[in-house]
Amino acid sequence: MTTGGVRPRPLRPIGKLLAEDTRRHHRALILQHLFAAGPASRADLARATGLTRVTVSDLVGALIADGLLGELGAPAEIKVGKPPTLVGLLADAVHIVALDLSPDDRMTGAVLDLLGQVKARAEVPRNGACGEEAVRLAVRLAQQLRGATDRPLLGIGVGTPGVVDSLGVVIDAPNLGWADVDLTGILRRELGAPVYVANDANTAVLGEYTFGETAAADLMLLRIGTGVGAGLVVGGALVQGHTSAAGEIGHVVIDPAGARCACGRAGCLETVLAVPSLRRGDRSLAAVGTMLGEVLAPVIAALNLREVVLAGPPQLLDGELREALDSTVRERVIAASSAELIVRTSPLGDDVVLVGAAVLVLSAELGVS
Repeated sequence: MTTGGVRPRPLRPIGKLLAEDTRRHHRALILQHLFAAGPASRADLARATGLTRVTVSDLVGALIADGLLGELGAPAEIKVGKPPTLVGLLADAVHIVALDLSPDDRMTGAVLDLLGQVKARAEVPRNGACGEEAVRLAVRLAQQLRGATDRPLLGIGVGTPGVVDSLGVVIDAPNLGWADVDLTGILRRELGAPVYVANDANTAVLGEYTFGETAAADLMLLRIGTGVGAGLVVGGALVQGHTSAAGEIGHVVIDPAGARCACGRAGCLETVLAVPSLRRGDRSLAAVGTMLGEVLAPVIAALNLREVVLAGPPQLLDGELREALDSTVRERVIAASSAELIVRTSPLGDDVVLVGAAVLVLSAELGVS
C-alpha cells in the first residue's frame, strides 16, 4: 500500500445509495479514510468525512466494539492543550482468504490482513485438473487457508480465469473446463463465509489500484500468464461490460491462420502473448510488444488511459516487450493521448491477483479500496 499521504480516491460506486444504507455508507467513509491516511482523531474524521462529531463518535465506538478499530493514544507532536486520542484500523483484527486460480500448473492462495499483508500461504498442484475436480481443488485450498488463521474471517476473495458474472458465477473458463460454475455459491456453502469471485485480470487491476504504485483513476492492467486478460478502471470505476466480458482482449484474433486457442478459434492474441508462448520464443519479445501495441493503441486512444500496467513474469515483460509496446502506442495515437501515458510493470509481482482478491472482500464487506 502506498504510504506518505492520503490515497486520493476509493473505487467510485456505480450503484444508487439507498436510504437504509446510510449508516453503512457513513461507516465506510470512516474506514476508507483510516485505511488510506492512517490514524486520526475523531475531530479529524469529522472534518475529512463531512459527518457530524456525534455521528463520528457513535460510529467509531461501534467499530471499536467490533474490534476493527483501536484507540492508539495521543499524537507525539501535540505540546499544548488536551491532546486528541487517535483511532486506527487494527490490521490483524480479521483476516481474508484469497485465491488465485490463474496459474496453469497450480492454484495458489494466501491469508491476508486488512492492509494487504500476507500472513500465510498455501498452494495445490493442478496436475491438469479440470471441471469438478478443479472445483474440489479450489475448495480444498480455501479450507486449508481457513485453518491457517485463528482470526475471524472477513471473507474469501477469488481471482479466476474466464468470464465471471456479477454474482460470481464463472460463465466460461476454458483453461479450467468450467461453464456456468457457481463458484461463489459452492465456496460459501463449504466454508460458511462471504465469498466474492471475479475474473483474475479484473481482480489484479483492483490490487494494483489499491495496493500498487498508481495514483491514476484511469488504468488498464494486462494479466499475462497461462492466458491473457485485461482489467480496466476508468474514472475510478471497474469496467465490467454488458455481459461481464470487458477486458477479454486475449481472445481478439490477430492472425486467422495462427495457432489454435483454448477458446476454439485460431490466432488469438493469447496464442502469442501468453507466458508459454513467450517462453518458447516463437517470436522475439520486441515483436510481441509491437503486436500488443497495435492492439492496445485504439483502446488507449478511446479511453485516454493514464497507465498501462503489465502483470506477469518480469523477466519476460519488463524489457524489450514493454519498450516496444510503449513506442508502438506512441507512434499510433495522437500526442494528447500519449503525452502523460505510463507503461510499466506491476510492483506486486505474483501476488497481484491475491491482493486484488483481498480488495474484493474489503470493498464488499467494509466499503474500502
